[in-house]
Amino acid sequence: MPRTKDALKADIQQRRPALIELRRYFHQHPELSFEERETAATIAARLRNTGLDVTENVGGYGVVGLLRGTKDGGSDRTLLVRADIDALPVTEANDVPYKSQKLGIMHACGHDGHTAIALTLAELLFAQRDHLRGNVKFAFQPAEERVGGAEPMIRDGVLQNPDVNAVIGLHLWSTLPVGTVGVQTGPIFASADEVKIRVRGRGGHGAMPHLNVDPILIAAQILAALQTLVSREISPLHAGVVTIGAIHGGTAGNIIADEVEMIGTIRAYDQADREHLHLRVREVAQSIASGMRGEARVEIGPGVRACDNDPAITDLIRRAADATVGASNVPRGDNRLPVSDDMALFLAAVPGSYFLVGAGNAERGITAPHHSARFDIDEDSLSIGVEVLARATLEYLK
Repeated sequence: MPRTKDALKADIQQRRPALIELRRYFHQHPELSFEERETAATIAARLRNTGLDVTENVGGYGVVGLLRGTKDGGSDRTLLVRADIDALPVTEANDVPYKSQKLGIMHACGHDGHTAIALTLAELLFAQRDHLRGNVKFAFQPAEERVGGAEPMIRDGVLQNPDVNAVIGLHLWSTLPVGTVGVQTGPIFASADEVKIRVRGRGGHGAMPHLNVDPILIAAQILAALQTLVSREISPLHAGVVTIGAIHGGTAGNIIADEVEMIGTIRAYDQADREHLHLRVREVAQSIASGMRGEARVEIGPGVRACDNDPAITDLIRRAADATVGASNVPRGDNRLPVSDDMALFLAAVPGSYFLVGAGNAERGITAPHHSARFDIDEDSLSIGVEVLARATLEYLK
């Protein structure tokens, strides 16, 4: 018989010390995007020891573990559980026993927790494989922080052999209190695209601007105009961002520069809005520059689309979350965030759902945002993540 609610919680509670120890191991030994060699080797060895079929070097340092359910009745359905494994170029400022042992590299986004959760889930589900009618495929993805890991894994066939029918995954989130789970139908994370605008003018003496073409003045006009794209061209029922975060140009106060570079980000939840903003950023920059006797060259991307959750799979996650932490701790409001994640590519390929597990705790001082040198998680979030994923998987393959 499948395990009861209390039995599942008890099983996960027994695994809690090992789960925390595993997370802390990965936290102490972080590796940057495209450099996750030892992390991948550790994951592969652990999956093999558990009893899964393992494939390494999938799309780089990606690791795939396949668990074949043995429940009678026959099913060729396969559920993919995705976890990202890379760290960030951040020097940790926390004084904790499990502090990063690599100067300048830190798990400042929770991927150490994601990896530990998925490995623990694999062990738990392997022990219950006679309750699974179908397969569970675990995809440990490198290079999420560089938006460079999902596409190569998909290109290398992670969604085939056997074919994947649905995908689920989680993100630990430090601004949500531990004990809560954020579930969202439709987009939960935004698309993200870098934009670079090179404004060319004609440099010269600052005292004789009529003889020159000032790219700084052109850039200022472009910057102001770009702020109207969201407020006047995107529906007020939608959301979008056009931010210019850096402007570089000029060398002295009395010299008009030849060129100015503008760097920014474009974000949206709707794919049509994303495409519209791409088009209009180009048109606005180029037309303003041309009208002011200059030139603008615009480069956008490569970026990533929004993480768009399938309604049916999201309902599955919501039921699992309700059973894990109680419906009152699964907010029914808008849980969208303007950050991005290349989990979006998995969600675009097959129906799926990406959800948030609260990992903050103000009483313990765990409030630092993601990508901060003081980022940390309340480790009670780890067991919650395992339980939600386990409940969802057991129901999907029952």
